[in-house]
Amino acid sequence: MRRRSTLALVGLATSALLLTACSSSDSGDSESSAAAPAESSAAAPAESAASEAAAAPDASGQTLTISNWAGYYPEDLAAQVEAANGTPVTIANHATNEEIMAKLTAGGDSGFDVAFVSGQYAQALNDAGLLAPIDPAQIPNLSNLYPEAASLAYDPGNTFSVPYAWGTTGICYRSDLIDEPTSWNAILKPDEDSKGKVTQMTTERWLALPALKSLGYSVNTTDDAQIAEAKDLLVASKDDLLAYDDTTFYSRLVSGEANAVVAWDGWCNYGTAENPDIKFTVPSEGSDLWADTMVILNSSQNKEAAHAFINFILDGANHAWVAENILYKVPNKAAMDAVGAELAATYPNMGYTPADLLEQEAIVDLGEDSVKYTDLATEVTAS
Repeated sequence: MRRRSTLALVGLATSALLLTACSSSDSGDSESSAAAPAESSAAAPAESAASEAAAAPDASGQTLTISNWAGYYPEDLAAQVEAANGTPVTIANHATNEEIMAKLTAGGDSGFDVAFVSGQYAQALNDAGLLAPIDPAQIPNLSNLYPEAASLAYDPGNTFSVPYAWGTTGICYRSDLIDEPTSWNAILKPDEDSKGKVTQMTTERWLALPALKSLGYSVNTTDDAQIAEAKDLLVASKDDLLAYDDTTFYSRLVSGEANAVVAWDGWCNYGTAENPDIKFTVPSEGSDLWADTMVILNSSQNKEAAHAFINFILDGANHAWVAENILYKVPNKAAMDAVGAELAATYPNMGYTPADLLEQEAIVDLGEDSVKYTDLATEVTAS
């Protein structure tokens, strides 16, 4: 596969994911602080813990510097990893994929050993030769992952990335105010009761998604005519919008300002936590499958410690923290078996199975064609 230049890769960063799962208002680089250990209702599988102890790579004398989204990990994660693996850990926060991509692609050693990035970003980094291959022998807890986690289009077989969380995009709505939306046209062509009470996202691929899917096109299309048709539909929908909103859409539902919003499944759950009449649905035309991943930088001098860190995350009890506290699904069967059914009683999309998710279309990096989505977003929002 042809490698893209570092300069081109920085440009790609503007056209992939805004954090699909950033659940905190904190941003910017900051070292994680040690706090009381986060409690989890999930118990670590005995065989998982045993295999970790037996096969942990030798990371003696190594340290780790990690970048992750703020609020996407336990506050005491650095202390937990040091206690378990004997590796001093520093965790810096990034607010968006674009922010960490700029650092990773600036040239030379970024100073990071492990980074959390969304799937198509991992694909772009690997194409640029910036990622180390994943060594399964050093991550025995990979066995905790669902088999379907190795079938993600941006990295079949998890050769350069390990999935951390995954989900889909749909419509989050007030079930006490409107009927369940069954089509993306509930957003693009709302009825009279919902005009001025719907929101869309501006993040490039997610701005385009409802229009592309409603027209029957791939979320990864690079066909100029299809993208132009989607753009025209999005421009025509602007008169009926309440706002473009990538971050506070669920709050608009809680307040009653909005009836329906385009939303990532986990963020809809934050609204449901405040008002159980807020529901999530995937329109009949289908949607996407997104994933957030852990990658090891090629420039890292601490690759054994990096593998041991990923192995620690994939322990069933440790990974269950993400599902319990962030309300996003994780591709870890041991973790979801422990907490999934309980969470799904309150947040039904937490009960989506891997098969349910794989029915949707995985977003992939489009290389040089990514600029087509940048141009679409610019033209739609500026019109």
